[in-house]
Amino acid sequence: MILTSALVFLTDLAAMLLGHKMFRRHFHLLLSVLLVFGPALSLWVSQYSVFARRGHFLYRMFLRSGWGWTCLLVGSFVLVLSFSGRRSVLLSLRHLSRLLAAGGLWLGFRRILEVLGNATGSCYEALAAAPDGGPASSQPLLLLREGESRAECLAQGMQWRGYEVSEDIFLLCLCCLLLAEETAVFGAYLNVGGASGGPLRILFLLCVLLMALWLFLLLCLLAYFPQFPTQLLGGALGCLSWRGLYQGWYPLGPSWCCPGRPGSGLLSSD
Repeated sequence: MILTSALVFLTDLAAMLLGHKMFRRHFHLLLSVLLVFGPALSLWVSQYSVFARRGHFLYRMFLRSGWGWTCLLVGSFVLVLSFSGRRSVLLSLRHLSRLLAAGGLWLGFRRILEVLGNATGSCYEALAAAPDGGPASSQPLLLLREGESRAECLAQGMQWRGYEVSEDIFLLCLCCLLLAEETAVFGAYLNVGGASGGPLRILFLLCVLLMALWLFLLLCLLAYFPQFPTQLLGGALGCLSWRGLYQGWYPLGPSWCCPGRPGSGLLSSD
């Protein structure tokens, strides 16, 4: 009984905050502020912290499979929410198609960034000494390796230099904005008397915790691994993807070529 009451209280509070119009209008601005000023945190954080190592558990467990975690939890929440509201398989599939569209966009941009990165960068091998056998320089010499892609270059322990866009920042910004959009309708769903059992509330709370984790990892990357302007470009690409989907395409309304906004068909008769 106590756990149920705590679950209801926490989910109602989170739903009220995420559904507030100020949060929905300005969350992307909060991300923009973090992207611009987050690298300044590198002046205060300790490079001996556990979060300053790329092999940290959170990076390995969550960041490398960030899209999978987001699809798993958000997809489960959207499926249970839509089916609980109208008991319609077609409606549930239509809402799930938003994740399919976002995933396709993410994969497409990843491929484009990979092609551009390979086209504009070069692979270099570090040499400890001069090629003629002279004394080693204070800075290691770099030998250009032709025909190597970025993935092959890094896999062989060499250095890649070129124009890059941070895929990690791109993914985290897109996932945060997607989570904010998909969970924001839960408060309105509760207000219209929608069915809200324990499983649905637990999934909603897990989505909220996942968004908090993505924000934390975003801050960690900006503070411990500042890379300007590649991180800023990645965040801008993530925000642009969100704006194109949730403020450009989805508001056109439910149709055969548009899945509609989150909550469409649940909060109204459309």
